[in-house]
Amino acid sequence: MHMTVNGRTYTVLRLLGHGKGGYSYLAEGPTGPVVVKQIHHELCSYYTFGDKLGAELFDYDRLKAAGIPIPELLAVDREAERLVKAYIEGPTVFELVRDGADVTPYLDQVRAMAAQAQAAGLNIDYFPTNFVVKDGRLWYIDYECNGYMDRWNFENWGVRYWSRTPELEAYLSQQEGGNV
Repeated sequence: MHMTVNGRTYTVLRLLGHGKGGYSYLAEGPTGPVVVKQIHHELCSYYTFGDKLGAELFDYDRLKAAGIPIPELLAVDREAERLVKAYIEGPTVFELVRDGADVTPYLDQVRAMAAQAQAAGLNIDYFPTNFVVKDGRLWYIDYECNGYMDRWNFENWGVRYWSRTPELEAYLSQQEGGNV
């Protein structure tokens, strides 16, 4: 399958994930692997969107200003509602936790990100599928952020999914009978 962004053709290699805002694909572009995100308009029972593409761009700017390590935004196609992002190769924290790896070395990094986000008046989505480890460095690969609320910070919400907690086990059992 191919996707076009601003006249450039990208060869889709595989689906990386499907979230509230769109589908993210690993794709081969003119300069190597990238992520192409196609915005979707599927309903989400627990989240209300207006302009999803506009929200992605607004959040990207807020995350950059806060100093959160995120993949570079390479291209935007407003008409097709597609983004091209740099591809950060590595396992997600979710994959590490699911497979029994110790993610303790990354807790200081995510807590530093949480402090940066809070200082900017933001929360990021601390679910572990949104974090990739490359060369020992933690990257937040989503562009979603929201106004800061204690309820949704790392210590009160996110940390519940960064080990084999009851919350993570419940999530795993919901996903393909636990075969995530």
